[in-house]
Amino acid sequence: MRANINLLLVLGGFFVLADAGYTTWVAIVYGGVEWVGTLGIGLVAVMAGFIAFYLSRSFKSQGGALPEDRSDASIDDGDPELGHFSPWSWWPLMLGLAAALAFVGLVIGIWMFAIALALFVVAIVGWVYEYYRGYFAS
Repeated sequence: MRANINLLLVLGGFFVLADAGYTTWVAIVYGGVEWVGTLGIGLVAVMAGFIAFYLSRSFKSQGGALPEDRSDASIDDGDPELGHFSPWSWWPLMLGLAAALAFVGLVIGIWMFAIALALFVVAIVGWVYEYYRGYFAS
């Protein structure tokens, strides 16, 4: 994480210099400041600084280096339990179809959005209760 913090700090400094150079160059060539580019590059520098600040606070609050930062760590050190996922489940596909149908329904007509909403409700209930029925009931 320390390498990420340093990288983002270097990127923030680069974009501050790029912003100053861009503003100076545009002022010399066109005789005025072009605000969209100046603010855009400046905000990218601010964003890099914010992310670096957040990562540095997170690094200090976790109380030690991550396994990715240690050279003596093994792969199993950075392999936490992330949860239980169903590789055979078709419900996420149905949820994606419902979302796509909802976006198309916003363009075509509200009647299609209602159908997508009904499909979404069926799919989310099916996904949530998939382990309470059938072969995989626990």
